[in-house]
Order: sequence, then C-alpha cells, then structure tokens
Amino acid sequence: MDKVLDRLGELKLIPVVKIEKAADAVPLGEALLEGGLPVAEITFRTDAAEEAIASLSANLPELLVGAGTVLKIIQVQRAIDAGAKFIVAPGFNPRTVSYCVENGYPITPGVNSPTQIEAALEYGLEVVKFFPAEASGGLAMLKAMSAPYSGVRFIPTGGISAANVRDYLAHPSILACGGSWMVKPALIKAGSFAEITKLCREAVAIARG
Repeated sequence: MDKVLDRLGELKLIPVVKIEKAADAVPLGEALLEGGLPVAEITFRTDAAEEAIASLSANLPELLVGAGTVLKIIQVQRAIDAGAKFIVAPGFNPRTVSYCVENGYPITPGVNSPTQIEAALEYGLEVVKFFPAEASGGLAMLKAMSAPYSGVRFIPTGGISAANVRDYLAHPSILACGGSWMVKPALIKAGSFAEITKLCREAVAIARG
C-alpha cells in the first residue's frame, strides 16, 4: 500500500474541511495539530481550496494535506501543484482515477456498490472511499459489500460522527474514517479554533477507544 495511505490508516481519522477563506487555513491546521490530528482533506467545494492547500503545505509541513471533492483532472493537477499529498473523489471517474494512477498520486475514489469496487480493482486500487456512508446503508451495508473483497480497505465518509465512528473503525475492512464534525464550516468561519482543537482531541480519544 502507498505510504501516504498507510499513514492515513495510522491516523484513523481524516478531517474533511470546507474552507471559505484561505487566511483561515494555517490557524485551522495549527488547531488540528494541537488536537492530535495532523491531517486535513481540503475539499474543492470552495474557491479557497487551492490556496488553502498551498498555504498549509508551505507553512505546516508536518500536516498531511490532501484534496477532496476532486471531480476533474485539472483539479488533480491544481491540488498536486499546491502541495496535496493525496486525492479524494466523491465518485468513480475513470479518467481521473487513471490519471492519478499513471502519475503515482494516491487516490481514493468514492464507491457504494460491488460494481464500483471491481472498477477500482481494475486500476489496482487497494483503498476506496465508501460514500455517502450512512445514506448508502451504513456499516451494515459495508459489512455485506466488503465480504467478497478481502484485499480492499475502505474509508467511510458521509454521516460519520462521534456517535458512530468507533463502530466503523472496529471493522477490519476499514482503514480510516472521514468526517467533518470536528471541523464544521461554521466553527472555521467563526474563528473557533480552540473548539476545533477540543473536538479533535475528543475524536482522537474515541478513535483510539
């Protein structure tokens, strides 16, 4: 497995960040580090994503920064150029997946069916994103769906919270979980970075059991 994906497995939790202002990136990154979560998936849902990735990569090299909600090859290129170390997609786009595989960029595309898992296997992927996790049937669905694919690891995202993350992480097919409850956009917008640190510490404690 790719060393970046190995690291995600060690961390267990991936904060999924929607950031409106790039100026908030470094304070947010510092809050994550202080809270014991040295990783961030910055989603391309806002115009600030690319600049935020660049700022975090330049100023906080100890933070593992990835790009999420990546829909096109051009976004992959922009994210990698900005310093992103991994790519996350909400669905399975063969062109985007192929581009990442050919260039050695770790990518976890979103899947929620056996057909999509087998498409990922065709590209040699060992780790995929289970999305949207709760809306797709949650842990029960993942248990059933993952059974024939013992070599595949999953990163459930979508509906993951402090209330259910431990149950997800207890399943052997799960590498890590993505979640936004500790980095809600409203907290970032309000500059509530101390609260983010607190929520991260609580999340890490839950994940570690």
